[in-house]
Amino acid sequence: MNKINITELLGDGIGPELRESVYAVAEALPLNFNFIPFDLSLENRESGDRDLFDKVIASMHSTKLALKYPTVTKTASPNAIIRRRCNFSVILRPVISIKGIKSHFTEEVFLYIVRIATGGTYDDPGRPIGKDAAISIRIVERDPCRQAARYAFEFARKKKLSVTSSSKHTIQRATDGLFESVVSEVHEQYPDIEHHVELFDALLAKIILKPGKYQVVLVLNEYGDFLSDMASGLIGSIGTGASGNFSFRDDDSVDIAMFDPSGGTAPDIAGQNKCNPTAILLALGMLLDHIDRYDLGHELRMAMLSCVAEGVCTADIGGRLGTREFTREVIERMKGKF
Repeated sequence: MNKINITELLGDGIGPELRESVYAVAEALPLNFNFIPFDLSLENRESGDRDLFDKVIASMHSTKLALKYPTVTKTASPNAIIRRRCNFSVILRPVISIKGIKSHFTEEVFLYIVRIATGGTYDDPGRPIGKDAAISIRIVERDPCRQAARYAFEFARKKKLSVTSSSKHTIQRATDGLFESVVSEVHEQYPDIEHHVELFDALLAKIILKPGKYQVVLVLNEYGDFLSDMASGLIGSIGTGASGNFSFRDDDSVDIAMFDPSGGTAPDIAGQNKCNPTAILLALGMLLDHIDRYDLGHELRMAMLSCVAEGVCTADIGGRLGTREFTREVIERMKGKF
């Protein structure tokens, strides 16, 4: 069986316990994983290893796959460094209702948010103009828009879903107008995929009113940030999701893919067998999807979701299990599925 090499980016706080869960689940899968670890904990980053990120990036270029655990951001953000140096231009953030997690929102949410990870106002911190004004520049570039659009339509084709692109193109005519123009050009190559355009402010309201209408949503950088957190709030949890980060080759095919959980390092419960590994296991499931093992990714998700739906889960979402016990239950439910 061929090895699947994965650059493993270790973190802080609950990272070691999440890693233990990943290894246990990986061992139960019919694949041969080879994890190549790099210590991105704050302590190691401050130890003076000036070549640390050079080694990380070299490994990621070699393996083309990475799994990242939560890290503390004290000065420079490891996420920002990696995204910049790997040229990640697209983020995929699934936001899906999980039965068993309490939410004030009663409708089911099933969104795949494809976010352009560069540009917008986030690339420019701005500057003051005297005492009473300030300015920042908003940048939108054709290449990331094209890469994100192609990724969104390819993803929608595989999943048999529709695509909605959203912006404020009627007001931000130059920047958002370029985005929608590029999306329209790319859509011409995917006539089998249904595509709609929505103004972003209206989209936020419509997702609340009719969430089932929206499937793959393609947005610019800051819009994706806002939408991801709003949608996560609807499903009752910001910390039980995962995301994929992608760079692209000249032909717009994915080059490097990095998957990571939402949520932080939770130092207050580190080492106590209390953390919830759902998000990191969802990240592992996304990695399985990416390497065309949708069957395994699906079974992993179904095992986790059935646990949570029955209250067989960690205390933070209403259960009584510890991290290891929840992981063992997930593995038990996967047995005989492949």
